[in-house]
Amino acid sequence: MSFVSHGPVVPTPTALGRLRPLPASAVRLTPDGLLGGWQARNAGATLPHCVEQLGVHGNLTNLRRLTGDSSAAFAGMWFADTDVHKTLEAAFWSGAAPAFADEVSALLEKAQDPDGYLDSWYQDPENRAKQFAELHYSHEMYTAGHLIQAAVAAARSAPDTIAAQQVVAVARRFADLLVQRYAVSAEVDGHPEVETALVELYRVTGHRPYLDLAGRFVGNRGHGVLGEGRFGPAYYQDHLPLRDTTEVTGHVVRQVYLLAGAVDVAVETGDRELLEAAVRLWDSALDSRTYLTGGQGSRHRDEAYGDPYELPPDRAYAETCAAIGNFQLAWRLLLATGDVRYADEMERVLHNGIAGSTAADGTAFFYSNPLQMRTGHDGSHEDAPSQRLTWYSCACCPPNLARLMASLHAYLATGGPDGLQLHLYAAGTIADSGRAVEVTTRYPWDEDVTVTVTESPAEPWTLSLRVPAWCEDVRLTVNGTPAPARGRAQDGYLRLHRTWHPGDQVRLTLVMPPRLVTAHPRVDATRGTAALVRGPVVYCLEQADLPAGAVLEDLELDVAAPVLVAYHSSGLAPVTLQVRLRARPGGGAPLYQDLQRTTPASGSPATVTAIPYFLWANRSPGPMRVWIPLGTREA
Repeated sequence: MSFVSHGPVVPTPTALGRLRPLPASAVRLTPDGLLGGWQARNAGATLPHCVEQLGVHGNLTNLRRLTGDSSAAFAGMWFADTDVHKTLEAAFWSGAAPAFADEVSALLEKAQDPDGYLDSWYQDPENRAKQFAELHYSHEMYTAGHLIQAAVAAARSAPDTIAAQQVVAVARRFADLLVQRYAVSAEVDGHPEVETALVELYRVTGHRPYLDLAGRFVGNRGHGVLGEGRFGPAYYQDHLPLRDTTEVTGHVVRQVYLLAGAVDVAVETGDRELLEAAVRLWDSALDSRTYLTGGQGSRHRDEAYGDPYELPPDRAYAETCAAIGNFQLAWRLLLATGDVRYADEMERVLHNGIAGSTAADGTAFFYSNPLQMRTGHDGSHEDAPSQRLTWYSCACCPPNLARLMASLHAYLATGGPDGLQLHLYAAGTIADSGRAVEVTTRYPWDEDVTVTVTESPAEPWTLSLRVPAWCEDVRLTVNGTPAPARGRAQDGYLRLHRTWHPGDQVRLTLVMPPRLVTAHPRVDATRGTAALVRGPVVYCLEQADLPAGAVLEDLELDVAAPVLVAYHSSGLAPVTLQVRLRARPGGGAPLYQDLQRTTPASGSPATVTAIPYFLWANRSPGPMRVWIPLGTREA
């Protein structure tokens, strides 16, 4: 029997939940599809790039200092080990860097202290006395969490290899140390992450103390144990117990990682109250604190959520790691509840907020992801660059992208005794429990998704296909015969129950005309503007596509003109949108003037290309905007 690998999130059979993830080995992406292409690029470019940068920037040297193999000074952030662990996780999920996995697993084993402690900053002789003494700041358990998740990837993807056995043993020793120290403690780490990692380690090993400790950490937070810090306890989500909190707050990545851990604890312990709290906070973020791209976080100072509807496009922080955390949280909530809106959000943030962070060649990245870059912006600082950078002083995002893309296939579908459920559409194959289908599509560029049955048991089963919330016109055929679709099904899925045979073919058409989308009127920063969206993909205007001499901020959308779709067989984007713009005189105008003196847009309109937001800044740095001012409709 062939080995069955599993993905990043695998609830136990007795856990709460409406859906069950398929084994990772059950799903394969086709490299010529969009998602499959991203995964292939990750294996061929992003992961090798991360491995190289870990050497260049001293992350591996930091560990070699502990083994006596280097005398260099410590380099980078005090939590630099996490970049090693995330890259190692990506290596195990992808299988694309076996030499790196072998080397690093052995290095971690050699660097670990006898009691299980492993953190190269706090193992330095000058810092040893501070171990576990400054948890509000140290990231020690955050670092341990990423080590544990690398071990989970190793155990589920290559358990018989020496490297996997080494890193699993290392992670368990550290986890056992945490259990020993904190099983009856009221303390927590300032940066959540270890909670979800401990739950997954419990799922791998069956060792209950790991789950219990994760639950304790979730329950401990919210009692002010971390102190005021620089930004107050809400920054750490330590101002109120999670069960009593009604609004997301503070550092976005910490919030979504905490919620992911809370969902994991809730489903494994049957704690519906805790699950409901996580849903409530997810709603809080999605209802008034999430950008059109799925990004979250409008404040640079503390990488945090702002007030409700505080979503300035040019000041969007929208950290890449926050988008990844949002995607991972949505997957857990989808498994727990079966609610289609979580799959809808996964699609949106994946195709926009996450995809936009990576350059077309896979070796440069955005840390923050604005929805507007102004003319004259000084993009020289890495906190708000005008183009992607190859690495960062705090390089959490590139290896986080690498581990997500390496495991991306595990997030597409679920299954069980009743059949298969397809949540994200991508070209590839899905096989489980005697059922197998091939998905053929150019989605999201093309409207059609074809699902061909290649293997089926004799008993009838249900094929469930998600209908995205944005789609108002759905068409369906089975073996060429139209079948009733009637738009979006009540629960967001079209469910086809029948006896299937190899060769049966379902064609789902999700009609995707271009749309003009406006924000809630309380989003003051985008009032009087609209964004271009087609299917799940957000589009933007970029300086490279404007007429010579045009200034992006002077242009407004001619709402009387139709938005046209253009298809391309080559070039940056397979699909672009064509819009008509007019220029409002901006040069030389006073900063403020009486309304009656305002000059309307004039001159001949120009047709301009809008590109997918996730592809901006791949040609040259320059102005960009998602939200376009609306011109006055002509009579």
